[in-house]
Amino acid sequence: MVQVKAYIAREKDGSYSIFVDEKAPINYGLVGEGNSVEEAIADWNGTYAAMKESYAQKGLEFAEAQFSFVFDVPSFLSYYSGLISFKGLAKLTGISAAQLSQYATGYRNPSPKTTAKIQDGLHAIARELSQVALV
Repeated sequence: MVQVKAYIAREKDGSYSIFVDEKAPINYGLVGEGNSVEEAIADWNGTYAAMKESYAQKGLEFAEAQFSFVFDVPSFLSYYSGLISFKGLAKLTGISAAQLSQYATGYRNPSPKTTAKIQDGLHAIARELSQVALV
């Protein structure tokens, strides 16, 4: 079984789509769409199952895959905007709230270095929160 990254993207109409890079080590194409990330993943999984069944019925070799779903920065910021404010994320990352807002709207695109800085800040707070114990 191969490991494949599936990219979650927020579309201009607010819906979500999922796709794989054309260089992915699978011998079929997949897409998932939905009004939410959950719907898009459910559609993706249904498409994967249908593709697998279709290949089996035709006697074709099917490359089994395990998918890890990843966001681009604008899609992540939009998806989690109700939970993570730009002001809060700015405190975690050192990137201004205005700049984060520009990434979320697609006005600007973050560099790989800035993307890593956002990811590192998120991972740091996730590690910290995973150690929280409430009494």
